[in-house]
This record gives sequence, structure tokens and C-alpha cells, in this order.
Amino acid sequence: MESLELIVAVAAAVLVSGWLARRTGLSEPLLLLGAGCLLGLTPAFDDLALAPEVVLLLFLPALLYWEALTSSVREIRHNLRSIALQSTALVLVTALAVGAVAHAFGYPWSVALVLGAVLAPTDAAAVAAVARAMPRRILTMLRTESLLNDGTALVLLAVTVEVVAEDVPVSWADTSLRFAESYAGGIAIGVAVALLLRHVRLRLRDPLLHSVLSVATPFFAFLPAELVHVSGVLAVVTCGLVSSRYGPRVIGSDARVQATAFWEVTSHLLNSALFVLVGIQLPAAVRALTSTDLVQAVAVAAAVSAAVVGTRFLWFYTVPYAVRVVDRRPEQRERRIGAAQRIPLAWAGMRGAISLAAALTIPTVTAEGRPVEHRDAIVFTTVVVIVVTLTVLGPTLPAVVRRARYDADDEQTAESVLAHQHLGTAALRALPELARRYCVAPGTVAQLERDISDRIDGGEDAVRRSRSAHRLETELLRVKRRALSELRDTGRIDDIVLRSVQDVLDAEEVRLSVKESRTPPATGERALRTVPQRDTRAC
Repeated sequence: MESLELIVAVAAAVLVSGWLARRTGLSEPLLLLGAGCLLGLTPAFDDLALAPEVVLLLFLPALLYWEALTSSVREIRHNLRSIALQSTALVLVTALAVGAVAHAFGYPWSVALVLGAVLAPTDAAAVAAVARAMPRRILTMLRTESLLNDGTALVLLAVTVEVVAEDVPVSWADTSLRFAESYAGGIAIGVAVALLLRHVRLRLRDPLLHSVLSVATPFFAFLPAELVHVSGVLAVVTCGLVSSRYGPRVIGSDARVQATAFWEVTSHLLNSALFVLVGIQLPAAVRALTSTDLVQAVAVAAAVSAAVVGTRFLWFYTVPYAVRVVDRRPEQRERRIGAAQRIPLAWAGMRGAISLAAALTIPTVTAEGRPVEHRDAIVFTTVVVIVVTLTVLGPTLPAVVRRARYDADDEQTAESVLAHQHLGTAALRALPELARRYCVAPGTVAQLERDISDRIDGGEDAVRRSRSAHRLETELLRVKRRALSELRDTGRIDDIVLRSVQDVLDAEEVRLSVKESRTPPATGERALRTVPQRDTRAC
């Protein structure tokens, strides 16, 4: 019963916070955290303990897979060096910086480094929630970093927890080997699972089964990696990236539309639920604090928060410039960004539920039965750092992005135009033969040729004509829906027939919506994109 109450409460918090965010313009993650804190203060949830397995085994694979599926493999390849450094070296540097601050406050080095490992990775859910307005290259770097650095941090956490719980010395050679095995094994399993499932998809004909397989895929990749003690994070991310490459060739449009709709809703719900769960844990973390007083714990958390943010800023304003000195190739010089454009990269260092789940996995006692020092303080510090980064960095990131004044992504626009022109040219070449094969009337062929030529032309008149046609077709669909409802309401058709016809209208509306969203606005028309065009006299 308690689990059902939690599900209902979290769902209600997600709905109310989302509605308030859209009505007031406030940061949705901030509202979700606040809602979680309020829930954590109620008697029903004041003793709720978030099971780390729920985050690491249920939430994490699903979120990582969807983020990987929607990432740009080409941009990852072009920025691989920066992403690799940020997801490995920056994680280790942040862990050391946090550990040094905690040690200065009296934590043993072993315990301090556990805290560093917990807080080293950025959170994919937190970054995705607030970083959408960035250019394609910058957004890809941040998203991929947050996908991969979980793997580095979890291996580092396993090593440091082993030192604390089992009182074994650190072996740098063994640690380096574990990192290498974890990365190589995770990547290999991810590729193998993706290629195996490709053959399965080729034999599936039912869109529903494709969707079921899509839901299960991240867990198919995560489970074997965890069983052989390599990085499940890298297995899921690699599987998602490989699947995104072959997906357009082996997955039909009906299955893809169905799966995409599911993942968009699910990822939003999981992301939002994680923010609420983090908020619920804040009152519990304060109540559980017994190894130190609250003032001292707040001081440590404030200093650690400054170390987390400061280390990231220091990294982005030192390491890239050092790399520039070494790599002076022309193609790399063309990809450089200025100091102002680096601020959003440094600012997007939000921590999230992954860090909290990692903190909760720390054992309460050592192998000898002694309590693990400062465990309660580590959990408290982790929650505070998550709240600070989400409430300070998250809501202000859009303003920071605007001040950075990134250039418009003309390359992406040009590639979109190229794609439409290439597809249109290929269709025009194939049209006469296909028309003869299927005995299509000449008038229909001529209309298709005009429509395709308009798309190839891409001029402003063609764009305006296309948008006008879209609006007309959308209004006609509304007329059809009203007529369909009238037939049902007057008893001339039953609800089963209504739903059958309604499915056809829904599919047509989705097609029109996607088509219109992908059509660039003509000059002077950008402001009209979000204004309903209902008055035909404007024509």
C-alpha cells in the first residue's frame, strides 16, 4: 500500500509541478524538488528510504538508452576527445577536489574519496531537463559526457568503497585494470546486444512487438554487463548509439512512431520522478544526521558544492587551452570556441539522483562490523549538493546560454535543406516508373510532381504555400472529427467504429504536425509559428 501511495503522490507532484512551470515560467526541476521536499515532510513519507537499486537498475538504463538513441553519433565522433576527457579525467579530478575539501574538514582520505566518487558525475536527467536551448555541438558534448561519466564514477566508487568497507590498500595498477576492463567490456557487450537485436528486429512484423523490444533493450544490455562486473552504463549507451545507426533501415514507421511516443512520455515521467524523489530525501537526510551537528554538516556541504562547481569551471578554462597548445591542426582550430561560449559548458554541472543512489549504496558497516565513518554526513552532503546545483545552476542556465550568444547553427539548417532536396530529387526520378507500375492517373502524378518540386525549391513562396496547405488540412481534420462525433452522438455509428476511424484521423494529424514542425518559416513568418491561423481572410 505504501508503494501505491508513493506512486500516486509522485505522479500528482509531477502533474502539478509541470502545470505550474508552464503557467508561471518557473524552473520545472526546481518545482519538482520543492514538491518532493513537501512530501518528505508529511507523516506518510517522513521515513521513506529510496532504494538505490530502483535508480541504478530501473531508472538509469531506461534514461541512458533514450538519451543515447537521440544523440548525434557524428557529433560524438567529431568531439570524441573532449567528451572522453570530460567523462574520465574530469570525473577523477572532481573526485580528488571534493576529497581534498572533505579531508580538510576532518574526513579520513578513504571516506573523503568515497564522497568524491559519489559527486563526480553530472546527471543525464538534470542536464537534459535544462540544456535544450544549446547549439547541437555543445548539447551533444554535455549529454554524452553525462551519459559516460556515470560509468567512470561507479567504478571509482566501487574501488573507494572497497577500501573503506574491507580496509584494503589502494592498488593503482589494479584500479587502472578495472577501469580498462569495465570500459572495454561494457562497450563490447553493448555492441553485441545491439547487433543481436538487429537480427531479431528484422524478423518482427508486429509494431507492438517492436515497441516491447525497444522497452526491453536497455535492460538486455545492462543485465549481462552487470553480471560480468563491467560497465552497464557503457553497455546501454553503446547499444543505444549502435541501434540509432541501423534503426531507420530495420524499424517501420508505425513501430517507430509508437515507440517514440512511449519513450518521450516515459523519459519525462522518469526524469520528473527522480527530481521528486531527491526532494523527498532532503528532510530524511537532515533527520538521519547523527555523526555531526547540522551547522558543521552545512558548512561541509557548502564547501563541497563550491568545489564541485569551481573544479568544473577551472577545468574548462585551463585544459582546453592546454590542448590547443599541443593540437594546432587547422580542422581543430576551426572548431574552437571562445571564453564566453565556454561558460554554459562549465555551468551545466548539475548533479542528480544518480549521485544520491550512489551515496545510498555505501554500506553501513565494514567487513569487521564497525560502522562506516561519516556515512550519514555523506548522504546529507550529497543531497545538499544536488539541491544546490539544481536550484542555482539549473534555472539560470538558459540566461547563461543567451549571454553566450552562440552563432546560429547554419550547418544544421543547410543539412536539413540538403536532405529535403536529395529526397525530392530521388522521388522525382522514381515517380514516372512507379506511376506506370501502379496505374496512377496523370493528374495525380502532376500534383505529386508539383508538391515535390516545391519541397526541392525551398523558396519562400513554396514555404508559404506549404504552410497554408498544412493549416487547411488541419482545419479539415477538425471538421471531420466534429462530423464523426455527430454520427456517434446520433446513434448512426457505435463507439467501436468511431475509434477505428479516429485512429486514421489521429495518424493523419500526427503526419501533418511532424511535417509542419520540420518546415522552416519563411521570412517574417517566424513569429506566426505558434499563433493559430483560423481567420481565412488573412489570405
